[in-house]
Amino acid sequence: MTNSPYSDPNSSRNNDLGFDEFIAILVAFATIGAIMWWSFSRKDSGWEITGVSSPTPTPTASTPPIFTLPTPTAETTVKPETEADSQATAVEPKATPSPSAKIFPDVFSSGVSKSTPQVQTVIPAAVPFMGNAIKKPAITQAFPEITQPSPVVTPSETKSPIPPPLAFNDVDSSFWGHRFIKALSSKGIVRGYKDYTFRPNQPVNRAAFAAILQQAFKNTQATKLPIEFKDIPPKFWADSAIKEAIVMGFLKGYPDNNFKPDQRIPRVQVLVALVSGLNLAVPPNPNQVLSIYKDAQDIPKYATDKIAAATVNGLVVSSDPQFFEPNKDATRAEVTAMVHQALVRMGRLEPINSKNIVRTPENSPSN
Repeated sequence: MTNSPYSDPNSSRNNDLGFDEFIAILVAFATIGAIMWWSFSRKDSGWEITGVSSPTPTPTASTPPIFTLPTPTAETTVKPETEADSQATAVEPKATPSPSAKIFPDVFSSGVSKSTPQVQTVIPAAVPFMGNAIKKPAITQAFPEITQPSPVVTPSETKSPIPPPLAFNDVDSSFWGHRFIKALSSKGIVRGYKDYTFRPNQPVNRAAFAAILQQAFKNTQATKLPIEFKDIPPKFWADSAIKEAIVMGFLKGYPDNNFKPDQRIPRVQVLVALVSGLNLAVPPNPNQVLSIYKDAQDIPKYATDKIAAATVNGLVVSSDPQFFEPNKDATRAEVTAMVHQALVRMGRLEPINSKNIVRTPENSPSN
């Protein structure tokens, strides 16, 4: 008996193509052919897959608009988005579109028919995104205009070094001189500091007093000749103010031809300067006028007549009207109040009813 060769039961399955496998291959080729036919037929209807000729296409009603992501170059230009918005600027890149740029249909315009009237074409500016710029396509709308906000460059806010009246953080309504400070700061005669303080109790030197006089008595007729002081250099910050205070007759120098700009000015010299500049008449009984002060004996003899004139004309202002304190360094609040009263005497400012003004029968509010 002869044995037959060993036969693999699966060999026929590997060598012969089964019916089911043949059907599967046929369906696969049919599917691929249908996809290729559909792709080439869609190419004629406006779907450009190989690239885009312009970074900003202009769609029509029959062809859906496309949205392109261009590849911007390094060169950019800055131009205003609109003439009415000079503050806002947009960066428009000079982009060269990439062949691999993705294309997306605009769902907002895909339902517009040819018979629908076109309202307006809106071209928003480029919007910064992840370090590059995305330029939005033109959109033909059949509904009211909707504009996309563009980035606005807000200029940095600038603070005024001089706060408005009564905004000084160290002068409130309870301070005795706040109304005088308000009146003169609103006119720009006195100013505050960059930290929004006025420093009302800070002493005033002669240079700073000259600067206040310059602002308060502008256009006052010159009565004296200018003086060149040895201690005032040509580029000194208060040089022009000192010269004007001299020619208007408010201030004088010292016999050694020095002005001493950094020297603090006492209350008595402030009032002597104001009376001299306004050329006020001396009352007939100066000593009787000065008797209202409990410290009248401290007033220097050279200033007796001028202080009496200042008193009857309502120029003397003090935190305590019973004391004159002639040799006390004048503070910023006191100088402000006295200059205010001098301007009231000239008719340039409205009077203020304050208990800190020294009153006499000649300058009482009833007169």
